[in-house]
Amino acid sequence: MSTNDAILAAATRSAQAHGYGGMNYRDLAKEVGIKAASIYHHFPSKAELGAAVAKRYWENTAADLEAMFAETGDPIKALRRYPEIFRRSLERGNRLCLGSFMSAEYDDLPEPVKKEVQTFANVNVAWLRKLLNAAGVVGPEQSEERARAIFAAVAGAQLMARSRADIALFDALIKSYRSAGLLPA
Repeated sequence: MSTNDAILAAATRSAQAHGYGGMNYRDLAKEVGIKAASIYHHFPSKAELGAAVAKRYWENTAADLEAMFAETGDPIKALRRYPEIFRRSLERGNRLCLGSFMSAEYDDLPEPVKKEVQTFANVNVAWLRKLLNAAGVVGPEQSEERARAIFAAVAGAQLMARSRADIALFDALIKSYRSAGLLPA
């Protein structure tokens, strides 16, 4: 792994645990095994580091979503699996989705980071909308609204589960969304 990748990985873990405000060059350098000044060589400002972390996060999420659809070949099956993306963060040390954590800090984020955080939400909603349309779950005129509701509900379930360190709560909430018809059963 390159130093750049190691910094981004450490910064992602930090941001998922402590948010953008909790990313600290000294702590990141210690985790990566380099001097703090070396991070500035790769990322001259915290804003650049935050934007790079958020961009990589939404790019990885987009790739995971596309892979999920490719694996199933079925939009309904892929929609059923959508919550897995958020559950993984909980499985990894009760972490919160980076997009959700940074969204909570939105007012305090530099503009380049805000842009990448918005893109994360847009990527999720676009993927959900595409699959909802492909599956015929809702008509094209309702797909944007339903996709936003699913994204918000699943992210909210993750937030509740994290606040209680209880992944079973996440699972129960997802089950209730399926029972209510928000997510395909």
